[in-house]
Amino acid sequence: MPADIVRYLTHPQVQIDPAVPVPQWSLSPVGRTRTEAIANVDWLARTTQIVSSGERKAIETAEIIAGRLGIMIEIRQAMHENDRLATGFLRPDEFEEVADRFFAEPHLSVRGWERAIDAQARIVRDAEAVLARNRPGDVLFVGHGAVGTLLLCHYAGQPIDRIHDQPAGGGHVFALARQPRQVLHGWRKMEEALPS
Repeated sequence: MPADIVRYLTHPQVQIDPAVPVPQWSLSPVGRTRTEAIANVDWLARTTQIVSSGERKAIETAEIIAGRLGIMIEIRQAMHENDRLATGFLRPDEFEEVADRFFAEPHLSVRGWERAIDAQARIVRDAEAVLARNRPGDVLFVGHGAVGTLLLCHYAGQPIDRIHDQPAGGGHVFALARQPRQVLHGWRKMEEALPS
């Protein structure tokens, strides 16, 4: 019997709308098509739990996959992306500058954003609460790039650094063995992920 695998999948492309709060953004047609295309892939076959952030784009991603696998999703509000409400929507170039500082200065609140160390503690706490239940089968977390990267840094034993961030575009996955918590691979496009 293969060992249980834990995967963290980031939602793919979203419909950007500056007039709508970011947590309420939905998948774009491209993001939806990408998710539908991978919903039956081999690496998802042993998934028995799908746990999603409470943000709309993550829930939509999780629902597409869960529908194909015939399982329910669990929504955990604390698995949301790092809190950026202080700035709201930022133009892409400005967002990238603030995101660079978020990772480079994890003990500081950059322009009112949640500190990276706090976001990391939150996502690790929630992931560990799910994994402590020890249910058989693989676990799929569906969430976001920044907190996903912070989770990857934690399990890889690496300091918080943007060099570990997912490539642009979303729709990436990393995997770890449930026992011991050992990273099996870093970020891969969800279309290129392999059974671990």
